[in-house]
Amino acid sequence: MGGSARGKAMVCPAPLSFLGGVDPSSGKILDPDCAVHGSTVRGKILCFPYGRGSTVGSYAIYQLRLNGKAPAAIVNRSAEPIIATGAIMSDIPMVDNVDTSLIMNGDSVVVEASSGTVELKGVRERHVVTSILRNGAKMLLLRRSEEVGSYQRQWAGVSGFIEEGETDIYAARREIAEEVGLIATKPTKHISPESFRNGDTVWTVHAFLFDVATRRISTDWEHDEYKWIRPDELAQYNTVPGLGVVAKRLLDESIP
Repeated sequence: MGGSARGKAMVCPAPLSFLGGVDPSSGKILDPDCAVHGSTVRGKILCFPYGRGSTVGSYAIYQLRLNGKAPAAIVNRSAEPIIATGAIMSDIPMVDNVDTSLIMNGDSVVVEASSGTVELKGVRERHVVTSILRNGAKMLLLRRSEEVGSYQRQWAGVSGFIEEGETDIYAARREIAEEVGLIATKPTKHISPESFRNGDTVWTVHAFLFDVATRRISTDWEHDEYKWIRPDELAQYNTVPGLGVVAKRLLDESIP
């Protein structure tokens, strides 16, 4: 669906049905499973993972438009025919393939449906690498010191920013050498990036698994403690956002 729109985000983490889930006369969300239950969609950038319910939902969206209560735009993780048809009928800009979990209520959003882009004003994306080092049945955790700029005293893998001009694998090897004094060669596993929102920053994490031959490391100023733990012990630690997600993907069933 073409067109553009800007406005404040209204985010429903759960799938949304417009038939019975949104009042076409007032624009209020009636679905009790939606976190913004009771709020009106009028003029908002309505963000939810995907639609559900009867095909009559397309006409419910159109009724919102006729009543002047329609959202300014719709943003979905996955386009679903009911929602897409309703957006076309109602001339509402719509973009899909967007991770709606990265959008927060009240964000200032610009939607360009023709190019399929969604911009969050005041929110920046930072690309980082995180490497899980494994020796035998144990993985390395590093506790971030009070000298670092973020997530002090939280546990992490070997992490750092991807500098301009670097590839993610180069950055991963550089950080391993700088932070724990090991020379990393070929990674055991590399997964597609995961993104996590924290305040006004979206952290896009490029994650690697390296099997190393020793547990003897030397940490730099960025860390004040380290431990080799079993993967199933990870939940006992206060970790940086997303570490459990990427570790589970790298280590498969080793993390509950």
